[in-house]
Amino acid sequence: AQINTQSASMRPLACMSLVVGVDDEIGPTLYKLDCAGHVLPYKAAATGPKEQEAMNFLEKRVDAMKSYSEDDAIRTAITCLGSVLGSDFRGNEIEVGTVNGKAGKFRMLPEGEIEGHLNAIADGPDA
Repeated sequence: AQINTQSASMRPLACMSLVVGVDDEIGPTLYKLDCAGHVLPYKAAATGPKEQEAMNFLEKRVDAMKSYSEDDAIRTAITCLGSVLGSDFRGNEIEVGTVNGKAGKFRMLPEGEIEGHLNAIADGPDA
């Protein structure tokens, strides 16, 4: 299999992607494509310079994720980002997108809704 990608410009160098696909039976599914070309499904994933810290954060919560509402999932993602980067955010500093239902409807959250989630995180029991 490697013979096909051994020539120059045949492999994406240091390119990792997170892709959301929609399966007819189970709905939205998160896939991670790594540098070697492996595609694996995840319940939650991260990529980038602080990938390992974010993955550790998410792995500690993966069992509870089965029962998460959309709001819980959004707040966990924002909390993970803040924890890994060591900073607090305002609604205009981050972007949040969701994919819902068997149809896989994609939606970007408006700034006001992100602010609501940030306020809920700040007011939460772990604050």
